Amino acid sequence: MKRRYGTDNKLILTLLCLVFSFIVTQLSLAQDTAPAPKPKMGFNPFQMDPRAKELTYHFSDTNEDLKYCLFVSSKVSKDKKAPLIVTLHGLGAGPSIMINKQAVDLAEEGGYILVAPMGYNERGWYGVPFNIPAGKIPPKTNPENDNAAPKPKASLFSNPNDPPNLHELSEKDVMNVLDIVRKEYNVDANRIYLMGHSMGGAGTLYLGARYGSIWAAIAPIAPAAFGIEPDILDKIKNMPIIFVHGSTDEVVSVDISRKWVERARGLNMTYEYNEMEGITHGPVITAALPSIYDFFGKHSK
Repeated sequence: MKRRYGTDNKLILTLLCLVFSFIVTQLSLAQDTAPAPKPKMGFNPFQMDPRAKELTYHFSDTNEDLKYCLFVSSKVSKDKKAPLIVTLHGLGAGPSIMINKQAVDLAEEGGYILVAPMGYNERGWYGVPFNIPAGKIPPKTNPENDNAAPKPKASLFSNPNDPPNLHELSEKDVMNVLDIVRKEYNVDANRIYLMGHSMGGAGTLYLGARYGSIWAAIAPIAPAAFGIEPDILDKIKNMPIIFVHGSTDEVVSVDISRKWVERARGLNMTYEYNEMEGITHGPVITAALPSIYDFFGKHSK
């Protein structure tokens, strides 16, 4: 039975569950690792690998510096074109979560450049159109009577200080970072890939279709595709795509990916679907990677 997310109330509840799941995952990881008497006995599988680096660039639209995370395989050289993967984080996570040890190990083995943009902030949604704004700008108040009314509180889902065009800025940040990496390195234009988890999975579908001429293949992981419909795949019928979703995802229903897979099948797209038995929303970030890298390795423009 397919689920429909047709009302704002259902959408709000789903997204609140998304935020709650992220908080629980982070607390669980902290509990698992912090009490260990010896650091080598355990590590956070979602933390940025030390072989990667965090960088910033100036985002002229808002006159501020935005960060992104980058790993460049030791196999990358100036005289040889290198494949590039753009990887998008989920709601509230930040880019470093996508440059974890397993991602870096696979990127090193395959000779990839791996870059994770911020997407302007942790809740930017990469341009995905949305019925509920990611942030509401509070009305201007009289400075002399600033305490007359309570101010909206910030959360992982929204922030009263977010610009009204947050989603547009998020999309632009991703494309800016892509341009920066392409200018700095000898990137193979026939092997540029896009992937992302949850909110980033929705961003992968949206930006994959919007900039279809760029990508050699895309990989949405447990995509929180609440603001877009599978018919956008009509724009990229010739693009290879791999969907990965945990069968026991407690936040984003596996039915969402199944619906997109059904559309891909109907369009006779080159696609794969990896529904991972017993995997939930957080662990799929790393569990999905081997099949995705294998898929990317088989496809180029």
